[in-house]
Amino acid sequence: MVITTARRRARLAHRQLLVGPARATSPEEVAEALAGLHATDSPTVALSARARLREPSLAALDRALYEEGSLQRMHAMRRTLWVVPTELVPVFRFAVGETVAARERALLVKQLGTAGPQYDEAWLTAAQERALAALAELGEASAAEVTAAVPELALTYTLYPGKPYESRPRAGSGVMRVLGMEGRIRRTRPLGGWTSGQFRFAVAPPVAPMDPARARTELVRRWLAAFGPGTLADVKWWTGLPLGQARAALAELGAEKAALDEGVGYVLPGDLGEDPDPGPWAALLPGLDPATMGWRDRDWYTDPAHRTRLFDSAGNAGPTVWWRGEVVGAWAQRRDGAVVHRLLADRGAEARRAVAAEAERLEGWLAAQRLVVSFPAPMTKELTG
Repeated sequence: MVITTARRRARLAHRQLLVGPARATSPEEVAEALAGLHATDSPTVALSARARLREPSLAALDRALYEEGSLQRMHAMRRTLWVVPTELVPVFRFAVGETVAARERALLVKQLGTAGPQYDEAWLTAAQERALAALAELGEASAAEVTAAVPELALTYTLYPGKPYESRPRAGSGVMRVLGMEGRIRRTRPLGGWTSGQFRFAVAPPVAPMDPARARTELVRRWLAAFGPGTLADVKWWTGLPLGQARAALAELGAEKAALDEGVGYVLPGDLGEDPDPGPWAALLPGLDPATMGWRDRDWYTDPAHRTRLFDSAGNAGPTVWWRGEVVGAWAQRRDGAVVHRLLADRGAEARRAVAAEAERLEGWLAAQRLVVSFPAPMTKELTG
């Protein structure tokens, strides 16, 4: 079975909830359908949800994250921070999270060692326990507040010794980061508004164990449902799994093969049918949006000639303009609040009008809120410069 680029773009519109009939009614539905929302850049969560909701509501997202707890921030694939449905936390934790946490812990021990040989694994374990005890007593607190309550966490160590960018962070930030990756603490409300990247923390309830192989299979199943078809390289890249584990998950699922321009692609069993033509549609998606970051091979929805302007040197996407399943430009918010955009591909007057209308709607929705993009692509800087 051949799945053409046109068919893939139609599938993207529906599976990514970016057209009218497919739009979601709640932030939980969005996170469920997309196998999580990128959350490394805080505004992405709200902006990604907004693009996919019939009635976008910051209050609904706030309620899901901080009142009902139906959504949760956690580190998972590729050390990235995600917002995921709380009932799926075990899937992400045991599919990839435990491996990510172990690597981060080993790295921190190595870094702490620059302060002296006594700052080893045992020291880190003891410091974690004191941090947890302080956090339990405080209820909710920032990393700085926990550090202030535990004198050991004021220890400084050296990052990148001898380099021009050498720095000396406090141990508290590293200890709290590893505790979060290990699932022992969780992020609660931000210190500022919904665009803030600074959070309070609380002790996390234990997560029920899950067989890692079963968790990996479920994670790949969810990726295929939201992003398939995709190549083995796409699956490996998005999940961060070794090739052998990615292959094993595809085999366990009985994934069906499809011919793509990039090579052999995979879909869930019985999912080779066509999605309906969504018709004309435009979207302004934030940096690191799932639709822009969902595949390693991006040529079928982004002209390779435009890649260096739309992605930074590490491959992180800036805010993008979409037309009918293709990235055709970029957008940004200027200091005065205006949402501006630039098209790199001319897709006609209908596309220009639709994109301009989306920019106007987004500007009105943002109102007085000002965005700071943590991973600006070159074109983002051009638009705001």
